[in-house]
Amino acid sequence: MSKPFVSLIIFIMGTMIGFLISKWLEVGSLRGRWLEVGSLRGRYPEEVPGQDLLQGLKLHWMPANGSLPIRTHYSKPDIGQIPRNEVMILTPWLAPIVWEGTFNSDILKEDYQQKNYRIGLTVSAIGKYIKLLKKFLESAERYFMKEGMVNYYVFTDSPDEVKALNLEISRTLRIITVPEYSNWEQAVLGRMEVLKNQTELLFQKEVDYLVSLDTDVVMLNPIGVEILGDLVSVIHPGFYHSQRKNLPYERRPASRAFIPEDEGDFYYQANFFLGTVQRIYHLTKTCYEGIQIDKANGIQARVFEESHFNKYLVYNKPTKVLSPEYIWSNSLGSPKDIKIKRVNHGDKHF
Repeated sequence: MSKPFVSLIIFIMGTMIGFLISKWLEVGSLRGRWLEVGSLRGRYPEEVPGQDLLQGLKLHWMPANGSLPIRTHYSKPDIGQIPRNEVMILTPWLAPIVWEGTFNSDILKEDYQQKNYRIGLTVSAIGKYIKLLKKFLESAERYFMKEGMVNYYVFTDSPDEVKALNLEISRTLRIITVPEYSNWEQAVLGRMEVLKNQTELLFQKEVDYLVSLDTDVVMLNPIGVEILGDLVSVIHPGFYHSQRKNLPYERRPASRAFIPEDEGDFYYQANFFLGTVQRIYHLTKTCYEGIQIDKANGIQARVFEESHFNKYLVYNKPTKVLSPEYIWSNSLGSPKDIKIKRVNHGDKHF
């Protein structure tokens, strides 16, 4: 045979062998991809790529973490549809304001469950307020973060009285003893110190998010993972339509809680706030130091610790804001923009 003819034969055979090898690799590649992204079979069983090449193969898909995939079905968001058009849903610094109708709880739960956040719920039960603790915790058991891992932390000056309540709860509860305060004003001022100290000693080891609530709150409807954020505050229900000049900020320059007349966004209620442990530590430390400086100068801020709390949030903007739905009081009635009352606050029936 001539040399050119032999070269042609070798070329043809090499091409055929290369084609056969490539098809074998393609089947192997499809099989590998099928094992890796097996969720396609659950969602679109009739549209699996290369399915005809996989007949007879017994494939079993398992996610990397060994759990079943989470599937959430919901309507496609419409970018042209405003969820609420009668209230502000975004602050000027682009933090969301959470109202009923502005979030999908199923989507948020799915994200939360994948990240396994730990949440600490703190509540002060000082003096006669211990009598409100049982009702508070019963409502929290029913409505607070039902999908999450929650620890309760009770600050009290009478731990034996708390134990005597015989609380029936399903979550971990820690009783943290605090000093006996001479009056209610000193107790609320001391809360920032207690939170600061316990964040250093305990909370940073046990939880990812820290929530602070007052004992005279009863939850009426679900409060879920929609509230979570780096630094979250709730708009005071008594002032959410008020002009800046009518907000009860501390306006005396001598106080560390001073806010100038031309500053201030919303008036926040200090009986419900939350955030990451690090952000809550910074907030409570700053407020505590301001309270101590005022005390040394013989000054009491206009609304005690709440004045220092609002001062902090003017210059350290919250990353999320909760609407007044989250700290409502039945004494304020039922205005049209309050679609749901998530709590009733302020009923002190001792």
